Amino acid sequence: MAENTLHTLARLVGTWAIDGPGLSGTVTYTWMDGGGFLVQQVDLVNATEVTKGVEYIGFDARSGLLRSHYFGGDGAILEYVYELDGDDLTIWFGEPGSPAKFTGRFVDDGRRNSGAWVWPGGGYVSNMTRVEGR
Repeated sequence: MAENTLHTLARLVGTWAIDGPGLSGTVTYTWMDGGGFLVQQVDLVNATEVTKGVEYIGFDARSGLLRSHYFGGDGAILEYVYELDGDDLTIWFGEPGSPAKFTGRFVDDGRRNSGAWVWPGGGYVSNMTRVEGR
């Protein structure tokens, strides 16, 4: 069950160019050896803020959720929950139902995900376009 649930995110595997107003960079998703985690490498610039880090996404058997831990180059450690329902991707900051989240939709046969990060009092558009992989 864990492997099947985690592998619902297989469409993320590859390198994606990230764009939006004032936003640019790349993210790359790969499988960890053994397939037990999906690993995301992050290299982004949002206005003047540089974000570099790595995220490990795995199946949490206790909750039945796809949980992740993000480790930022600045020492930040953040937790997220991933949900993929058809073409709709939601990444919750913390727990499902949080007011801070990314929502995006896969379009163009999965080659693009258009969406936005939102939180109380803010947010930004963040689109992904596949540049390498599937």
